Amino acid sequence: MNNKIRTGRPLPQATLLAAVILVLLSACASTPPPSAELAVGRAAVERANGPAASEAPIELAAARGKIAQANMAYANKDYVLARQLAEQAEADATLAEAQARSVRSDKALAEVREGLRQLREEMARK
Repeated sequence: MNNKIRTGRPLPQATLLAAVILVLLSACASTPPPSAELAVGRAAVERANGPAASEAPIELAAARGKIAQANMAYANKDYVLARQLAEQAEADATLAEAQARSVRSDKALAEVREGLRQLREEMARK
């Protein structure tokens, strides 16, 4: 049959389908390289390297692994995956830093409590 209504205009479904296909094709073609996300992810992993290396090694290892995978995805021009992995690496590195701070805070709290205990013992002897 003919794709035209009696008035001579194309069917709305065909126009809608063409518009959807055009939008999908332009979205696929316009995925920009995630250079900024990779830089932020790398910086977060580097920042976490010092304090978190011994206090949150599992989280830091996860961040390192994901930034390495992000770099590989970027090299393969899989920019969507590279962006996702870079963002995950940043989150893992931030978690590693937070857990390292928590461990240090717990240690400081234990030292303060021990100091208070010793002071109480001295006061009880006098």
